[in-house]
Amino acid sequence: MPDVLLPGVTATRVPTARLAQHVLHAEGTDPAGPGEAVLFVHGNVSSALFWQQPLLTVAGEGHRALAVDLRGFGGTEPLPVDARRGVRDWSDDLGVLIDALGLDRVHLVGWSMGAGVVLQRLLDDPGRVASVTLQAPVSPYGFGGTAGPEGRRLSDDGAGSGGGAANPEFVAAIAAGDEGDAAPTSPRSILRAFYVAPGSLPLDPALEDVFVASMLSTRTGADHYPGDSVPSGSWPGTAPGPRGVLNTMAPTVFDVSGLADLPVRPPVLWVRGDADAIVSDTSAFDLAFLGQLGAVPGWPGAEVCPPQPMVAQTRAVLDRYAAAGGTYREVVLPGVGHSPHVERPQEFAVALLEHLAGARVEA
Repeated sequence: MPDVLLPGVTATRVPTARLAQHVLHAEGTDPAGPGEAVLFVHGNVSSALFWQQPLLTVAGEGHRALAVDLRGFGGTEPLPVDARRGVRDWSDDLGVLIDALGLDRVHLVGWSMGAGVVLQRLLDDPGRVASVTLQAPVSPYGFGGTAGPEGRRLSDDGAGSGGGAANPEFVAAIAAGDEGDAAPTSPRSILRAFYVAPGSLPLDPALEDVFVASMLSTRTGADHYPGDSVPSGSWPGTAPGPRGVLNTMAPTVFDVSGLADLPVRPPVLWVRGDADAIVSDTSAFDLAFLGQLGAVPGWPGAEVCPPQPMVAQTRAVLDRYAAAGGTYREVVLPGVGHSPHVERPQEFAVALLEHLAGARVEA
């Protein structure tokens, strides 16, 4: 672990009522105690290591900044992921972590899948959430298998989403600990081509190595990434199973669209890049969009299986949130892909710090 921690970052293993959790924080900062903290939650096939730069920036401005590894990633105890609960295994893990650290409230910052976990935590315990930041968030209706801004499910069994949608070569490369870039499906190649807009990774090769190490900390298999799958009579012939990471975001079990009904509505910041190829209305990881391009055979057409409008779905949910009395701000960074905090760290930090300051004023 010391080889991948940036100067000024340290790690603490926190025992909780559910599992032992690995938490990064700034050196000299006590992660436990009353008050508020900024809690960073990473996305799929990554870990808290991706958050080190914003963590240090936020800590330098006087905030207690923490970044946690979700179960199945990084140094947190790798208990199985029960996808029948959507992302609630991770949300419940965050809840007991907050309890174990004795925190009163948290500012939650979630990236991609982690943004879905953050929204589930908001739904589960809104009174302890001071603010929410969503970076390149998964749609409130999950990943794959839905249509329209209202998140209409395309099939009852969630066909086109879940563990069967993963690239098996990418999964094998993670399991093998492939650190190179010889194959287009290696973690390093996927990092360069999809986690960021092509050519926008930081020039420091050591930092790229940290990100690759983070990706390779992902546990693989039916209980972890990508999870299991079951056959489906609907295109593309695969539906989500009950176990593992990708199945937690299937539309059969994942729906965090009910934000407008919350009794309290903390401010929301939504940060995204306009060149994001992962979470997009034309996602390169959405089987329906790939079918439309001819990359997945047998696509039944746009009337039956249109691409998922992920950004439009998020905007529709946040618009309802605002109409109900909440507030949100959308920040779109041009030429940026799936990782604004990596590609434009200063711009991301400015937006986040302004958001945190505004949340304190509102409180």
